[in-house]
Amino acid sequence: MMKHELKLYCDTTRLTDLRVFLNDILRDTSLSDIEQHQVTLAVDEVCANLIIHSHGCNPQEYIQVEVEKQNGILKIEIKDQGEGFNIIEYKEPEITQVKKAKRKGGLGIILVKRIMDKIEFEKIGSQNTCRLFKNLKSK
Repeated sequence: MMKHELKLYCDTTRLTDLRVFLNDILRDTSLSDIEQHQVTLAVDEVCANLIIHSHGCNPQEYIQVEVEKQNGILKIEIKDQGEGFNIIEYKEPEITQVKKAKRKGGLGIILVKRIMDKIEFEKIGSQNTCRLFKNLKSK
C-alpha cells in the first residue's frame, strides 16, 4: 500500500503543486489518461474551494492531502482546519454569482460528484476531512 502526502498552503498559486503531485501518483494506476485528468481536476476543485471559501486564501494556513491505493481503490483524503466546507451539502451558486467571482476553471462540485465513485465528509472538532474515492480497474 502506497501513501503519499502533500502539505498544500492556502494560496491558489499552489494548486500547480497539487496537480504535479497527483499526476505523478495517478500515472502509476490503471486509470486512463482521461480519468487521471478528471480525478486531478476533481481534487483541484475541492482544494480550490477550501482555499477560497474556508481559508480566504490565507497562505499561512494549509490543507493536508493524502493519497493511498488499497484493494483496487484510490482514496484521496483532504484534511483541513477550517470553517468546514461540506461539499456534499454544497449548493451550486447561481451562474451570475460565478461570473462575479470570475474563478478560472471551476468545474463545480456537481462534476466532482460525477467523477468520483464515492465522497465522504467528516468533521471532528475543528478538523474537516473530505474523502474522495475512485475505483481502479485491475490491470
